[in-house]
Amino acid sequence: MIKPFTLIHRRFTSIRWRTRVTLWTAATVAGLLVVMFTRLADLALSQFAQQTAERPWLPFIYTPLIGMFVVWLTTRFFNGSQGSGIPQVIAATKLAKQGKSVDKLVSLRIAFGKIGLGTLALTGGFSAGREGPSVQVAASIMHFFHRFLPNGRIVRVEDLILAGGAAGIAAAFNTPLAGIAFAVEELGRKLETRTSGVLLSTIILSGMVAIALQGNYNYFGHFDVQEIGRDILPPILAAGIGCGLLGGLFSRILLWPQRHHRFVLWEWRRSHPVWFAGICAMIVAILGWLSAGTSFGSGYGITSQVINNDISLPWHAPITRFLATIITYFSGIPGGIFAPSLAIGAAVGSNVAELFGLALQPIIALCMVGFLAAVTQSPITSAIIVMEMIDSHEMVISLMAVALIAKAVSSRMGPELYQQLAREFLHAAEREDTLRKPGPA
Repeated sequence: MIKPFTLIHRRFTSIRWRTRVTLWTAATVAGLLVVMFTRLADLALSQFAQQTAERPWLPFIYTPLIGMFVVWLTTRFFNGSQGSGIPQVIAATKLAKQGKSVDKLVSLRIAFGKIGLGTLALTGGFSAGREGPSVQVAASIMHFFHRFLPNGRIVRVEDLILAGGAAGIAAAFNTPLAGIAFAVEELGRKLETRTSGVLLSTIILSGMVAIALQGNYNYFGHFDVQEIGRDILPPILAAGIGCGLLGGLFSRILLWPQRHHRFVLWEWRRSHPVWFAGICAMIVAILGWLSAGTSFGSGYGITSQVINNDISLPWHAPITRFLATIITYFSGIPGGIFAPSLAIGAAVGSNVAELFGLALQPIIALCMVGFLAAVTQSPITSAIIVMEMIDSHEMVISLMAVALIAKAVSSRMGPELYQQLAREFLHAAEREDTLRKPGPA
């Protein structure tokens, strides 16, 4: 007769359980690193705000120096950590599916470079977020742990990278459900049926780690939405169409270097990335000065004040934040566009509500969802992120409607931003493969 202890030992030493323990360990580490990134980013933003409040001239010196230093370090030691991080993860899943190396897109080197350089860039006031970079950080951690699986064929590399990216969203926004939606909607489109349960549990676990350490907080705060009626229908249509057009324009501008890569400006950027970053940083400093500081940073602080204190923003806030985010992205620093996009949407909503005398918070919520859905063309993820901030179930359908309308409008203006940007990394991998192939004898 087999003793109970022997049965338990066999069960927990089986390949299935060893696989689960490895994945759950990876998810925990990923969640911890994202939380660390969150706290470092918050510290960087608060330090910049404190220093510039006492010395308003500081950004004209400090921001260009930081931008040039960050881009120099990025190109010299952490190549692959530029920009958002989400396109890199999408490209990595596709390359892994083809059996190609993904170490230049997801690795421990890139993960720690993303955290360190992303935090350093925020000390310079750049309009960048930590959410997209968190996707690349978590995906890099999950990819690293793939080597410790007892049988690497049980969970495909591409599925593990995908799960890591989704875990990054779950931990960054404190919403596991948003991570799951993002995995299906943006990163991978599907999960392998035989491993989906285990991979979804890793996404949830990473989000739960963030909740355990950060508390069950709302990302930008809490919307106090009163009862709404049929009069919300015109704002839904206006927010969906208007934010869809603005978000579509935003995406088209971000794709400008890819569409017109031989344009003289982008040729010069490739030849002189550090000097280009310095010029971009000076423009960010000028925009921050013109906007009285509202365009500096990720937009988290000013948007939280608008939501929680029911205050309105100046008319120029959407314009300066829009431009500062684009210039920051072009500079080549490691930084995302999720939080700045939500901040742009909030600024648009604040202006629209004040102009037409509408209730402030419902309009801000609608515009935040609309602009983010238009930029990312991920309407479900966008709606879920903002739904977490609202107790009123009556707005759920409104938010989903705005997200779908904005996505439909944006898709008419251009392709999906992250998917299109991922092609650049795929083409780079193809060129490298071509160069490696020996020529004819």
